[in-house]
Amino acid sequence: MSDFMLPDIGEGIVECEVVEWRVAEGDRIEEDQPIVEVMTDKALVEITAHEAGVVTKLYVDQGQIAKVHAPLYAYQAEGEEADEAKVLNDSSEASSSSQPPAAEKQAETQPSPSTPSVVTQGKVPASPAVRRLVREHQLQLTDIAGSGKDGRVLKEDVLAHLDQPAETVSMASSSRGSGEVSRVEPLRGMRAMMAKRMVESASTIPHFHYGEEIDATQLLAMRERLKPVAEAQGERLTLMPFFMKAMALAIAQTPIINAQLNQAGDELHYYSHCNIGMAVDSKAGLLVPNVKGVERLTLLEIAREVGRLTHAAREGRVDQADLKGGTISISNIGALGGTYAAPIINAPEAAIVAIGKTQWLPRFDDQGEVQRRAIMTITWAGDHRFIDGGTIARFCNTWKGFLEAPDSMLLHLG
Repeated sequence: MSDFMLPDIGEGIVECEVVEWRVAEGDRIEEDQPIVEVMTDKALVEITAHEAGVVTKLYVDQGQIAKVHAPLYAYQAEGEEADEAKVLNDSSEASSSSQPPAAEKQAETQPSPSTPSVVTQGKVPASPAVRRLVREHQLQLTDIAGSGKDGRVLKEDVLAHLDQPAETVSMASSSRGSGEVSRVEPLRGMRAMMAKRMVESASTIPHFHYGEEIDATQLLAMRERLKPVAEAQGERLTLMPFFMKAMALAIAQTPIINAQLNQAGDELHYYSHCNIGMAVDSKAGLLVPNVKGVERLTLLEIAREVGRLTHAAREGRVDQADLKGGTISISNIGALGGTYAAPIINAPEAAIVAIGKTQWLPRFDDQGEVQRRAIMTITWAGDHRFIDGGTIARFCNTWKGFLEAPDSMLLHLG
């Protein structure tokens, strides 16, 4: 029998939370088969088997913390299993004739290693998607009646549970009193890392906020014209690629916005590449993957990367490389309905912009006539240690110019 040690996942991670076991004790496993999902402070990671065999012990329960380089599960490799079976078979041949009929019947009913077994030890069977839904609504699987095979909880069971009257819960809460804590949940994984990073950023970086309005009427019209072209190539064209491309062009004129202060605070590091991050509200917490080298990508290429990273982030499966190396960030809070926001810088970057929802509002044109225009509010946060109000205002005006007259970006495309 051998122990499988939790491997070094990288990024200095020393522990992670076990989210979902894909196997149970007694299950036969194949090489590269998914065994368990663990949550680090960056992403959801799937651990696979490095050789075939039979799982004999799970060392860490679901929801508990596993340590890097510590045993995660025990298994019996295929060769070891065959050798042991041969020894047991040889030693039992002499006494097999004396085995009572009841013992023979019991042996026949024992499951073979290849027979899938039901998860035991009180674990309620459910798919990862159902477990995420349960966590999202702050429920417990043990409180939900499963209608699937072997009591498996299905999505329909969760929805039915949510539709049940809350009288019992309300009565229990009122009897306890309004001041009693009803639920305690440990802060782990990406949410714990987000809390740590936001505290560090807000407490160590002097933030300077700058707000502005952008008339996105022409931008929306251009996107509508280009959407069929993008869809013909299998890509969904949102406004994010335009935000990113215009930002890279504006950075070329104000490169200090794309710079970063070193840890000692005595050097500015300028970057020739624009790795633009986008905040994604995933079920596991806030993630900010970044599109690498926006300055050299076409709008269609940026759209492809935005789609890939958004999907991966919402599933909590972003590669570590996609989370590293960002130089500036965008938070499209307007996608959730927000109008204004005061963003916190994603350190060690120098700036972040929060984009509010687009509203059709009356505005005066150059002749003093009222027109219906698509207006979005934006709010910048800059590192006030080396970015002053004038610098971020000039940069924002350049970026705004490209977005309000998107055709002008053609003059600057390489």
